Amino acid sequence: MKPFLKWAGGKMRLVARLQEALPPGRRLIEPFVGSGAVFLNTGYPTYLLNDLNADLIHLYIELRQNREALIGGARAFFEPEFNNASVYYELRSRFNTSTDKFERACIFVYLNKHGFNGLCRYNAQGGFNVPFGRNAMPRFPEVEMRAFSDRSGLAEFDNVDFRDIFARAERGDVVYCDPPYAPLSSTANFTSYGAGAFGPNEQQALAMCAIAAAKRGITTVISNHNTHYTRSLYSDAQGIEYFDVERRISCDAANRSRAAELLAVYEGKQ
Repeated sequence: MKPFLKWAGGKMRLVARLQEALPPGRRLIEPFVGSGAVFLNTGYPTYLLNDLNADLIHLYIELRQNREALIGGARAFFEPEFNNASVYYELRSRFNTSTDKFERACIFVYLNKHGFNGLCRYNAQGGFNVPFGRNAMPRFPEVEMRAFSDRSGLAEFDNVDFRDIFARAERGDVVYCDPPYAPLSSTANFTSYGAGAFGPNEQQALAMCAIAAAKRGITTVISNHNTHYTRSLYSDAQGIEYFDVERRISCDAANRSRAAELLAVYEGKQ
């Protein structure tokens, strides 16, 4: 499970670190764009923004192409009568059966703000299955949606495998990867953000992509949990920075604490 659509606020400490770690370039490539916080808080001339979550990318495309209609359609679900479990599950079911991209985008915003902890999770069949969040007064993110739309003209959006995105990177590009994080323990599993899994093979493939990109002169920065596994995984990086962030996805609010994360920097060879 992974929080999404938190926009800039939920990742500002990481973004501040990234603003120091990311070098200048003609284009920033994000194979796992997620909330778009890095896109919104950096100043590259152009962007290539990709995500394995097709619903997220379709939402971003609708924001660029049909902003006012999307904002109006999504806002309609933020009236008090929609903030209850029975309506939530009805809309979740409607979302999972709909093939209309505009309708799915409107409901997607609703599910994000009314679901448990702003999570995005899909079952093995690709159905969105986050439970109702029981939020007292979910806030409609109009300001954030408009801010994203205003900058969306700088970006190209895609919904393909991260390996395909790395293959399109060229000298002068910078790549930032915020993949589904490696588990903190053997009982933790955060691979269900998209319909497919992101397990050890994918984590290893991502590290290999970063090594290959660096040899082509493309700097890649990867964020992840700071564990023995990830430190070993990124042992070929030219630099690793360690820091703590507040972890917000625990189901026990009283026991939420700080978690160790890292940034691995693979410097492009000039």
